Amino acid sequence: MAGKSKIELNSVMAPLSVKLETLQLSMRNLRLKTKQQELLLRVGILCLIYVLAFITRLFSVLRYESMIHEFDPYFNYRTTLYLTEKGFYEFWNWFDFESWYPLGRIIGGTLYPGLMVTAALLYWTLRLLSFAVHIREVCVLTAPFFASNTTLVAYFFGKEIWDSGAGLAAAALIAICPGYISRSVAGSYDNEGVAIFALLLTFYLFVKAVNTGSLAWSVASAFAYFYMVSAWGGYIFIINLIPIYVVVLLVTGRYSLRLYIAYNCMYILGMLLAMQIRFVGFQHVQSGEHMAAMGVFFLLQVFYFVDWVKHQLDDPKLFQAFLKITVTSAVGVGALTLGLGMASGYISPWTGRFYSLLDPTYAKDNIPIIASVSEHQPTAWSSFMFDFHILLFFFPAGLYFCFKRLTDATIFVVLYGLTSLYFAGVMVRLILVAAPAMCLISAIAISSTMKNLATLVRSKPKSASTAASKGSSNVKASAKVSSDQSLPFQRKGAGIILLGVLYLLTRYVIHCTWVTSEAYSSPSIVLAARGAHGERVIFDDYREAYFWLRQNTPPDAKVMSWWDYGYQITAMGNRTVIVDNNTWNNTHIATVGRAMSSYEHEAYEIMQSLDVDYVLVVFGGVTGYSSDDINKFLWMVRIGGGVFPVIKESDYLVNGEYRVDKGAAPKMLNCLMYKLCYYRFGELGTEYGRPTGWDRARGVEIGNKNVKLEYLEEAFTTSNWIVRIYKVKPPVNRW
Repeated sequence: MAGKSKIELNSVMAPLSVKLETLQLSMRNLRLKTKQQELLLRVGILCLIYVLAFITRLFSVLRYESMIHEFDPYFNYRTTLYLTEKGFYEFWNWFDFESWYPLGRIIGGTLYPGLMVTAALLYWTLRLLSFAVHIREVCVLTAPFFASNTTLVAYFFGKEIWDSGAGLAAAALIAICPGYISRSVAGSYDNEGVAIFALLLTFYLFVKAVNTGSLAWSVASAFAYFYMVSAWGGYIFIINLIPIYVVVLLVTGRYSLRLYIAYNCMYILGMLLAMQIRFVGFQHVQSGEHMAAMGVFFLLQVFYFVDWVKHQLDDPKLFQAFLKITVTSAVGVGALTLGLGMASGYISPWTGRFYSLLDPTYAKDNIPIIASVSEHQPTAWSSFMFDFHILLFFFPAGLYFCFKRLTDATIFVVLYGLTSLYFAGVMVRLILVAAPAMCLISAIAISSTMKNLATLVRSKPKSASTAASKGSSNVKASAKVSSDQSLPFQRKGAGIILLGVLYLLTRYVIHCTWVTSEAYSSPSIVLAARGAHGERVIFDDYREAYFWLRQNTPPDAKVMSWWDYGYQITAMGNRTVIVDNNTWNNTHIATVGRAMSSYEHEAYEIMQSLDVDYVLVVFGGVTGYSSDDINKFLWMVRIGGGVFPVIKESDYLVNGEYRVDKGAAPKMLNCLMYKLCYYRFGELGTEYGRPTGWDRARGVEIGNKNVKLEYLEEAFTTSNWIVRIYKVKPPVNRW
């Protein structure tokens, strides 16, 4: 029986061993070649970077909950919700009577719809695939999803400019760069979340079109530009940078038919597509900000015509005469056309926002509503270091490598880097635009440096006898011997420098993770602080106030607040607001500013004219929250005084100093904003050992503790006093 069982076992194992040998043989035959291994490794790294870019932006969801951040994203969420419920036709023709009362707002004609349409398409696709998701979750995760897509574009862009190593480095850098993460964390449902992807894609496809001269790449760049126009007003940067790039190529003698095809196709098709966006309309042919692109388009036609004539004429003197006449005529006709267009009003002048980018002091002197926004302030050096870290040091090295190997592609990335870095210095918000350029150019420096250092480390010294045997008397041989002898020291030095670069990159990763976790993952609508014993304290006053508005006020109630909170009140409180974050009507905002800075009886008349039912103010005196309305008050005075000269900033200052204590200006102590913020605050003790009425945000004891209200009454104050809501009393009957 034992022998029989052995025979049966052998009969079973024999086929298995044969199959195993066959599998081993097939695996040997499937051994990947070196290039295939590199491709597999590259794809694997890209997949890891793609996942990293997504998960590193989820800190806010893990620490708080899935929610929309900031102020503008609430309008975007509200319009996206309307789009998914009502359909595109209703969305495109929506007149919103709940904002800018009593004026209202035409939604379809006053926004860039790219973000909303993108999120709606993602939502409908997921629903089609039977995923039961809410549109809010799609909106929360849209920015991280497009940030992951941006890493892929950065890889292909870096590969097109330099090599695959630079592409991988660029993808890794931009995946965790704080300058980009600041506007692409989960919950940051703003236009920039998809716009940076569209911007980088447009640049990549255009450079690809210039390098290849392919009409297909040119058409693709035009459609990418159309997506960018539909998503964000920052498309102005693209439509001015690309003409500058074309002019630089023309001046440096790099004109080619490839450039002619790429620019003409991108400009004409992109312009026609952009005109389909109602908010943009015919600006490409009527706005002064777009005239550079049109001028370069006609300049390229002149170049092409002159180049064709040059090949037709054999006489150089005749060609020189023709060239002078052509250039003179082209410049004269262009200048005359531009002058007539501006004189007749057909071509509009540059906007104030455009001027503020060229002159940082312009907005403060002429358009205070732009200067009042914190993200429109000039950038401090600390902000550059905070958002870019070691990229600030790799960036000049990358420029060096680009100038060392100048091509059409490297010229473009150099122009992109220098111009975006300048604008980032003018306005802190534009660090976002400079982030991809910093990552691309730094990636070139990192890739080239590490490749050179690795080559030195892996190199082996040749034997000195081999070099000397060819002629010991030869000077070249002796020099070769000495260089070979010094090679070990070069290898050690290269190894040390390589370790130093890896250490810096490690510190960059640690810094980016910390910044993402601590600085850029806190939703402004939910505030967090540390208690006396280090415990985490959450202030959820904003949502508490908006929930109260929704539940305890009439559906047709009108709420007056400073414009910062308009979108949130409409989206979360579902109530009509007087002004909001769109800031399209400066006079309406100035009227609210005038009401806030006037005496109570004067403000009451303004509120009656606007049919105001409730007034909402944000106050940080109890919690130490510094971004409250008292600290914003001088901007209300400046904006109101810009339209109504009766409001003078000097009336609220004492010897040029802004104060809220006993030494404050009399008008400051009795204006509506002061009363609404400090009503009943004089009775409250905020800190141990301090008198009642101690303002923790400004570190002073308030000057007017006995605030009395005549025309308004307190309706609701949140648990931490951050949001205070007052009801406007009805007018007394007149007999």
